[in-house]
Amino acid sequence: MEVRLYPNSRRPGVGLKPRRESQRPLLPQHARHCPVLEAGSALGYLVYPPLEANESFHLEFLGDGRYQFTYFLSSPRGKWDPLFSVVIALPLGSMGAIKEEVTFAVPNPPISKEEALRVARTFIVPEDLGTPPGALSLRGATNFQTPSGWDTVYTSVINTIDRPIAPILVVRVETDWYAHETEFRYVLQPGEGITATQSMPIGQVFFVPREEITMRDCTPEEIQAIEHAADKFSHDKAAFTQNTPYGVPYSPQYLKQSRSPKT
Repeated sequence: MEVRLYPNSRRPGVGLKPRRESQRPLLPQHARHCPVLEAGSALGYLVYPPLEANESFHLEFLGDGRYQFTYFLSSPRGKWDPLFSVVIALPLGSMGAIKEEVTFAVPNPPISKEEALRVARTFIVPEDLGTPPGALSLRGATNFQTPSGWDTVYTSVINTIDRPIAPILVVRVETDWYAHETEFRYVLQPGEGITATQSMPIGQVFFVPREEITMRDCTPEEIQAIEHAADKFSHDKAAFTQNTPYGVPYSPQYLKQSRSPKT
């Protein structure tokens, strides 16, 4: 299957390309010998923000319909210095205009307030803030066009267990005909925030077909065949074990069998 890529319309050519990654560095060591866990982590592709290597931003939910976006640039010494911040206040009762207040952190800023607002909108979608309360949308550097009959699912980075973890609203879009700009919709509590850098993925996408799924009960013969296959795998697994460098025993039988040719 071929999925076509096209760039963020507000900042084409900026940001890392999507990639598959089966490792999660913060998982326990023994989890790295679990092929089904690694296969789950590698499902689809990691997506990155449209940032240059010397850029970063932080988006915080202040509560009561107020958010603060802060844009950073790294100095030659590697220190992250804020350039400006934007406080976004949503209208009460969803009636009225969004208020945006720009504050510069440096004297004689190199950009105008209008340009600062444009920069902020490159990375977030102000119109999506607050639905539901605490919600926000982060823009990805890459968009996807799938083949006919295939959709794109947008979610957080799978198997990331370090806390705190912001919940996400998972979205499924018919990207074979709809030109959807990649967005990841997280929901924060007051005082929580999300920081983005060029090398830090902001979400994960995978592709699913829209074909209908039918279900039926197995026949007695099929159940017998399944039980026979399970017994054989258990026997082979017990006969084929190894130890990790830390002395933990494990069996690579599933990995070996999954990589063998299937009939």
